[in-house]
Amino acid sequence: MSEDEQRNAWGMLCGTVGIILNLLLFAGKGLAGLFSGSLAIVADALNNLSDAASSIITLAGFSISKRQADPGHPFGHGRAEYVSGFVVSCMMIVMAFELARDSIAKMIHPEEISFSWLVFVILIGSIFVKCYMAFYNKATGKRIHSVALEAVAKDSTNDCVSTSVVLIASIAIHLTGLTLLDGICGLLVACFIAYQGIGSARDTLNPLLGQAPDPAFVQEIRDIMANESDQITGIHDLIVNDYGPGKRIVSLHAEVPASGNIVELHEIIDKAEEDLESKLHCLVTIHMDPIITDDPHIVALRDELYQILQSIAPYLTMHDFRVVPGKKRPKLIFDVVIPFGFKLTDDELQKRIEDEVHRRIGTQYEVVIHVDTDYTVTMAKR
Repeated sequence: MSEDEQRNAWGMLCGTVGIILNLLLFAGKGLAGLFSGSLAIVADALNNLSDAASSIITLAGFSISKRQADPGHPFGHGRAEYVSGFVVSCMMIVMAFELARDSIAKMIHPEEISFSWLVFVILIGSIFVKCYMAFYNKATGKRIHSVALEAVAKDSTNDCVSTSVVLIASIAIHLTGLTLLDGICGLLVACFIAYQGIGSARDTLNPLLGQAPDPAFVQEIRDIMANESDQITGIHDLIVNDYGPGKRIVSLHAEVPASGNIVELHEIIDKAEEDLESKLHCLVTIHMDPIITDDPHIVALRDELYQILQSIAPYLTMHDFRVVPGKKRPKLIFDVVIPFGFKLTDDELQKRIEDEVHRRIGTQYEVVIHVDTDYTVTMAKR
């Protein structure tokens, strides 16, 4: 069985177990709520019913995400899992709103609530079941890198908390007779569920909107490329596109000596692509950028320019440096890479660099600068 097949099998198993357990909890707590007259318990039962629906949505997400690529979706359907996780999060928020509304009404018009040991046992059993579901969904979600299962795990954790609050409220009402506590506890549970639902929605929506890649993943790419061959002197223009778990597409530019054998360099780049794909399970495309490494004058100019950039900001880097003839004077042409969120405008940065070049190197060169943004880092030294 392939890794993708194992991943889908785990997802389908968790979804099926979730449906069965949530339907059992809905039936048990629904009876307990109707028997006791507690809105908080009935709301908790309805929450379990929505959880069963969430598990069905999670199953649908895994079923769609495992479909093969087609002409309309050449990179597969992996993002369907993110969509299913977002839908589950939205259901949590809607449930929180409904619970808050009913709880406020119950606070305004309190009703008598009866308590029995049967209700107590059902609620205790529900807490243990939900703790188990939170544990295995979180563990499986981390194991297969599934944001959908991690969203379900958060929802199960919410249920543990909400049912615990309902249980405490039921006991307190039984001992004190303060039926107002039923509405208050229901409102507290609603606020907690809404908070978790918003956080979970953010976690599942960000990949759909195109969030920055995981810094650890970017560092793995840099480490692999640095150890690949001494003929690869640097990388830049790294782009990571996420089309769902296990469906990342990476492109980058690798700097190689301009004096090298083109056939040998091509073989090195091909091997680097294969190593990245096998180690990181992604599709990789590498573009070769030739740079001059055997001209002492050009190497000295490049080193001096690098020092200039470091004096302006320690996280600035450059690539594609070259010296070309001009109409009146030679041109120093290079690309400066800035992190996303850099404070200086492109014009301000170019002016700073030109002034430093004229001061430290001289005015015998025309400076031509292209500013690129590195979207894999944010105002941090690489």
